[in-house]
Amino acid sequence: MSPATNPRSASKPLNDRPESVSFFNYQNGQLYLEQVQLNDVVARFGTPCYVYSKACIEANFAQYRTALAHRNHKILYAVKANSNLAILQLLAKAGAGFDIVSGGELARVLMAGGNAADTAFAGVGKTRAEIEYALAQGIGCFNVESTNELKLLSQVATAMGRTAPIAIRINPDVDPKTHPYIATGLRENKFGIPIDDGLEVYRLARSLPGLEITGVCCHIGSQLTDLTPYLDAVSRVISLVDSLAADGIHLHHLDVGGGVGIGYVEDAPKLSVGEFCAAMDKLVDRRLALHMEPGRSIVGAAGTLLTEVVYLKQAPERRFAVVDAAMNDLMRPALYQAWHRIVPLTQRNDDGVDYDIVGPVCESADVLGRSRRLAIAEGDCLAILDAGAYGFVMASNYNTRPRPPEVLVDGGRANLVRQREQFDDLVRGEQLLG
Repeated sequence: MSPATNPRSASKPLNDRPESVSFFNYQNGQLYLEQVQLNDVVARFGTPCYVYSKACIEANFAQYRTALAHRNHKILYAVKANSNLAILQLLAKAGAGFDIVSGGELARVLMAGGNAADTAFAGVGKTRAEIEYALAQGIGCFNVESTNELKLLSQVATAMGRTAPIAIRINPDVDPKTHPYIATGLRENKFGIPIDDGLEVYRLARSLPGLEITGVCCHIGSQLTDLTPYLDAVSRVISLVDSLAADGIHLHHLDVGGGVGIGYVEDAPKLSVGEFCAAMDKLVDRRLALHMEPGRSIVGAAGTLLTEVVYLKQAPERRFAVVDAAMNDLMRPALYQAWHRIVPLTQRNDDGVDYDIVGPVCESADVLGRSRRLAIAEGDCLAILDAGAYGFVMASNYNTRPRPPEVLVDGGRANLVRQREQFDDLVRGEQLLG
């Protein structure tokens, strides 16, 4: 049967999800992203290789803008999800603000054309140097996570003759029902101020020089697919806002965080961007500007990690497909036991067999997918889907492995937006003893 007559090889999108637009599809048995055949990307840039869709990122961001266009709002893209300069530039041009957690991320935002005034600086460990840098650049808001940070901000701002705009990050003690490593709103987590201490901390902020109270924020976790924890958390924060108003502390904005999940697993519960925005719009008084910090829902489904099958190996208990990507390239499966769809770039006309997809790194945790039914041969290439968020940004050089290149697809063009690292990049800065 030729590819043209194979019913599996007709032009067909890989998914049709309510929470994210997808631009991956098979045409005559070949996997495309937008109008680019991914085997052509492999031929040009090799493997492993990250590839992203410009149109998908734009469409996902536009869902937020459209849903909140009728009210005062800011969409602060979470830079930690994917910090490639070309992607930040794309989102800055689309009107995004940014959520950052380091001075380095702020430098990236500015280099990409973003505006410091539309940027919120979160994170529990801001250093004096980072605070000075952010103040000098005109940061829009510091999301403060401890009383000691509040005091340091006051000292630094006063010494610089500046005023630091602040929001207190409130920990509402709500279980987001997500992986424990990405839950951030429970009492035992390191993030934010306990909600019961909120009023006193705001009173402290009011008493300190060099500070301007502008808002309140909360962020209970990542990869949420249920509205209930959000509604619970934001409702608790709104009660605090009312208490603050009664005490004469009036806020400008409420930042509800990010964390709208995507459907890594086809039949998993889903929370659409539209549902999330509508619920937050209804809950948050329109006299407050509504801020959000989405990351994964904008870039997650827009990206894939391409990898080549190096060996097919039969072991007593399992079959392995050994690929040239590894846990150092995509950490999520090893760190979170995360599940990613894995599909071939070229479809074959048989049902395949079950493989564990494993990398060459010297760790038993180096498994990218278990028990995946694939029709593949050595030399074939695979796409690990939904890898646009927390993929390259978490990559390392473990086993002295260069990090992969990044490619941004725009219609029929594939643009290199980060070169593949070379060995010289890995040892730059190291010195042998004399």
